[in-house]
Amino acid sequence: MKLGVLGAGAWGTALACASVRAGVETILWARESEVVDTINNDNENTLFLSGVKLPVGITATTNLADFSDADIILLVTPAQHMRAMVAALKQYISSTAKLVICSKGIEIATGKLLSQVLTEVLPSNPVAVLSGPTFAIEVARGQPCALTLACENDNIASEVAAMIATPMFRPYQSSDIVGAQIGGAVKNVLAIATGIVSGLELGENARAAVITRGLAEMARFGEVFGSDSETMMGLSGLGDLILTCSSTQSRNMSLGKAIGEGQSFTDIMRDRRSVAEGAHTVEIVHKIAEDKNIDMPITAAVYKILKEDMDVNTVMNDLLSRPITLE
Repeated sequence: MKLGVLGAGAWGTALACASVRAGVETILWARESEVVDTINNDNENTLFLSGVKLPVGITATTNLADFSDADIILLVTPAQHMRAMVAALKQYISSTAKLVICSKGIEIATGKLLSQVLTEVLPSNPVAVLSGPTFAIEVARGQPCALTLACENDNIASEVAAMIATPMFRPYQSSDIVGAQIGGAVKNVLAIATGIVSGLELGENARAAVITRGLAEMARFGEVFGSDSETMMGLSGLGDLILTCSSTQSRNMSLGKAIGEGQSFTDIMRDRRSVAEGAHTVEIVHKIAEDKNIDMPITAAVYKILKEDMDVNTVMNDLLSRPITLE
C-alpha cells in the first residue's frame, strides 16, 4: 500500500510523519522545490515546520504524477485551493484511490463543503474526512492524538484507519462526513473570536463563554446541513474547538489575539506565510447563516471586524450587550 499527501505545509508534513511511523510507503507533494530539497536531503521542512527532525522514509516531490500508484491520498491543500488542486491531480490518479480531506473550510465561491467539491471533480473516487484536535508540531514529533475519520462507507473507513493508526495516532470512525467538516470549519472562526477576547484582556471567564456559546452556534449551523449532534460533541467538534481556542499555537487564535491587541487584519495577513483558514471561512459561514436565518452572533462579530473593518471594541461591546435569552 502507498499513501500520498497533497500539500507539504505544517499539517501535511505532520501527517506524512504519522503515515511513515505506521509503516506505510509515503510520498509528500510540495509546491516549493526548496521544501522538497530540505525534506529529502535533511529530513526537515525548514520552511513550514522548522526545528522538527522528520522520520526517515518520507519522499518529497513536486510532481503530481508520482501519485499515480497511491492507494490513499490525504488532501491537505488550503480549502479555497482544493478544487483547483484536485482538478490538476485528476489525470494522474486511479478512480479507486481513496481521497481523505484533511483541510478545514468551506468553498467561498459556492458555499459547498469540500466533500461536495470532490464529488463534482472526482465523482468516482471514495471520499473520507480526517479531522480533530491536533497541532501539527505535536503530531510531527510523535506525541499522542486522537481524530475523527468520517466516511459514509464503513469498510473504507476501516481500511484507511487500519493503514494509518498507531498508538500515538488514533483515528476514531464516524459515518457523519458532513458534521466532521462543519466542526473543523466553524471552529476556526470561533478561535479568532477567542483570540480577540484574549488580546483585549477580557479574561478567562469571557473566553470560556465564547467557547461554550460558540459550540451552540456550531451545532445550529451543523443541524441545518443534517449533521449529527453527537459529532459536534466529539473530536472533530468540541475537541477541536477546545484545542484551537486554548492556545496561540492555533493560527486562528493567534490572528484574533493580534487583532485584539490593536494590529490591523491587513498587516497581520501580509506578514504571514501560513494560512489562518478562519479568516476566509468566516465570509461564507456568515453568508450562509444570514441566508438560512441561523443565529450566529459570535460569527457575525468576527465577520464585522475582519470583513467590514469595524472597531473591535465597538463590536465586542455590542456582542456583550445583546438581550439575555434562554440558554
